[in-house]
Amino acid sequence: MKKIGFIGLGVMGYPMAGHMQSSGYEVSVFNRTNLKALNWKEEFSGKVSSSIDELSENSDFIFLCVGNDKDVRSLVLGEGGILENARENTLIIDHTTTSSKLSVELSGKCHSKNVGYIDAPVSGGEVGAIEGQLTVMCGGNQNDFEKAYELISCYSKFIKLMGPSGSGQLTKMVNQITI
Repeated sequence: MKKIGFIGLGVMGYPMAGHMQSSGYEVSVFNRTNLKALNWKEEFSGKVSSSIDELSENSDFIFLCVGNDKDVRSLVLGEGGILENARENTLIIDHTTTSSKLSVELSGKCHSKNVGYIDAPVSGGEVGAIEGQLTVMCGGNQNDFEKAYELISCYSKFIKLMGPSGSGQLTKMVNQITI
């Protein structure tokens, strides 16, 4: 069974992780505010990781849905972070809206350690996350996208690989400008 780690249980991440757990996947969550993680565990009968390194060591797929570039950089590259602890062939799926430049940088650093990386910002808001009807714009390589597709589809109505790393973020920027 695929082991999934999910970091960031805000208004988007909480239901997204819940949809994967409800779809039969084994999901372990981490949140800065542990009470949110405990509430999620109670609601969805999932697991809670006590630290980023614990989650990273025990996950085949690691989803991020956090605040900004600084948060993502710290989680992936920081001391005790994901890249320091993830096993080879782990795949990181980052749903945070960040700069495309950061996505390209992280993808390169992850791939140099045999860890996959997809930038996958979402559109659809809180209601879309709750109803499992998000649109996900992905940047990365085809192989990683295909590995992640089934999991992302648990909470999405439309998923598209837009191009190489950073393309998901660029598409999200265009989407934000036009709506």
